[in-house]
Amino acid sequence: MSLDEKTDALRSQSLSEKVVHTEVLADSDLLNEAYNAENDEHAMGVVEAIKAHPMACFWGFIMCFTIVMESFDMFLNGNFVSQKAFQQHFGVPHPTADDPTAHVIPTKWQSALFQSGQCGAFVGVFLAGPVTNRLGYRWTTILALALMNATIFVSFFADSLAVLTVGQALEGVPWGFFIANSPAYASEVVPLVLRAACTATLQMSWSIGGIIVAAATYATNKHMSPAAWKIPLGLQWLFPLPLMVILFFAPESPYWLARKGRKEEALRSVKRLGAKTEKAAAEKLAMIERTVELEKLHGGQPTLLDLFKGTDLRRTIIICLVYASQNLAGNLIANQATFFFEQAGMGATFAFQLNLINSCLQFIANACAWWLTSWFGRRTIMLWGFAVNTTLLVLLGICASVPQNTHTNYAQACLGIIISFVFAGTLGPIAYTIIAETSSVRLRALSTGVGRACYYVFEIPLIYLASQMLNPTGWNLAGKCGYVWGATAAVCWVMSYFYLPELKHRSYRELDILFGRKIPARQFKNVEIDVKENE
Repeated sequence: MSLDEKTDALRSQSLSEKVVHTEVLADSDLLNEAYNAENDEHAMGVVEAIKAHPMACFWGFIMCFTIVMESFDMFLNGNFVSQKAFQQHFGVPHPTADDPTAHVIPTKWQSALFQSGQCGAFVGVFLAGPVTNRLGYRWTTILALALMNATIFVSFFADSLAVLTVGQALEGVPWGFFIANSPAYASEVVPLVLRAACTATLQMSWSIGGIIVAAATYATNKHMSPAAWKIPLGLQWLFPLPLMVILFFAPESPYWLARKGRKEEALRSVKRLGAKTEKAAAEKLAMIERTVELEKLHGGQPTLLDLFKGTDLRRTIIICLVYASQNLAGNLIANQATFFFEQAGMGATFAFQLNLINSCLQFIANACAWWLTSWFGRRTIMLWGFAVNTTLLVLLGICASVPQNTHTNYAQACLGIIISFVFAGTLGPIAYTIIAETSSVRLRALSTGVGRACYYVFEIPLIYLASQMLNPTGWNLAGKCGYVWGATAAVCWVMSYFYLPELKHRSYRELDILFGRKIPARQFKNVEIDVKENE
């Protein structure tokens, strides 16, 4: 090693020791290092960031993959109500001209199956914030995975709709932990330019769960024994244990460690996430600590009440509205796709085939979202997503209102698939990015939990409404439900236009400043923030 290299190494080591033991805001040298790190993140391109931080991408994806279990169960219940063996075992007689022995799951039990897991998740998201603040993202998720492993037993051995409903409610509690922690952790471990792509993998994990369910239920659909639904239920055990083992070796979020004052561990975490040199790691930690210290000036130990005070109230409202909008843009059609296809006039076997195709197309749409988030802003994607789906949903309603024949049946099925595709490529993935970026670092674990709770507050009654609209024992509207979801999607477009700011290419420090200045949503994009500003 040359003399210059030894000198640089000693300086880097000295800088690392300094950032670990000194407050950044009180040291001009460390502030300069924080400026450098933030400027580097702004200048970094997508490909460059992936090459420089492959492990950060990996750990972000693994954490996001936990949501596959909520997706799995949501789609599973949607397929069970269309499964012949499940209907015969748990349903009530509903003879038709084509099948005098036909059974159907009553609307109240359809709703209960869909709603029970979300009720459990509602509890889970409120528990997730305080537990994560105490234990960290890593250990909280590992404990939730262990709980998931245990609760699957109740559903698997259930022999009545009541017990199955209880099992789904118990499984819902760990879902709440997964969905609260995943976007927060993913957004904190990757560079700024990768935040959207990484958090968007939440929606991809949702689609992966849908594909596995669609394939499993299609394969078992013709079985008339309890294995028809027990095999898909048992497949849930594929995920928790491997994820527990992998996440045991995951680095904790350096932002969480910095908030806890565990700076040496935060520095090691930064290195594991991709910092190539001692100097780069120290600069990144300085940037993180600067943001954490600035937020501490506005409050101490985070509490749920802090979410509803000052500028954090605005941020909480945006997160809640974005989460709620996921249930109001026609997405519930996708969650009950097989049943929707049957009500649109498709045969049972073909409905399961269409559902599998629909799930695969959603996965493709999720992959397209990675590129969309690189080209367009968060606000732009949301507005266009709502506009397109509003139009398609109204067309679905019109198609279901004219005299029905084979052509209108296929048209409704195709529109249902296109609506799901648009959601999976725009509104679904970008929502998780907005939620992770809008919250302040100090309150992130709490705000993502409360936002998801708002999602369930809307989803639970809307699931009942969706089942009531589609079920032959309910309102039997079939594709006419497009009018209802088209109206709610239009309301979401209006709310987004006036209240949703553009968050792309903004560091967490810059977002704190923009919200602190109470900049109107439509002006966020044009406000310039100097790298040296501390507010």
